[in-house]
Amino acid sequence: MKIARVVGEVVATVVAPVFEGRKMLVCEMLDPDLEPTGGYELAVDSVGAGVGETVLVLDEGNSARQLLGVEGAPIRTVIVGIVDAVES
Repeated sequence: MKIARVVGEVVATVVAPVFEGRKMLVCEMLDPDLEPTGGYELAVDSVGAGVGETVLVLDEGNSARQLLGVEGAPIRTVIVGIVDAVES
C-alpha cells in the first residue's frame, strides 16, 4: 500500500460499465513524511474519500480487482482507507 493525497476527481461521459457508479480520483503520491514524490495515480474510491484527504492506496492490480469483486476489469488502483494521522 501507498500513501497519497486526493487532488481531484475524474469526470467522464463515457466509461467502461465497471466504472459506472464509482468515483475515480486523482491521487498525488506521498513519501512517509507526507511530502509529494512527484507521481500521480488514478484510483477507484471505495471509502468515500474527497479532495484534500490523505488516503491509503492499493496499487496491485489483481488485489484491487478482488477487493471490488470485479474480476478481469480494467482496474489497477483502489483507495482503501482515509488516513487520520501518520506517526513515526
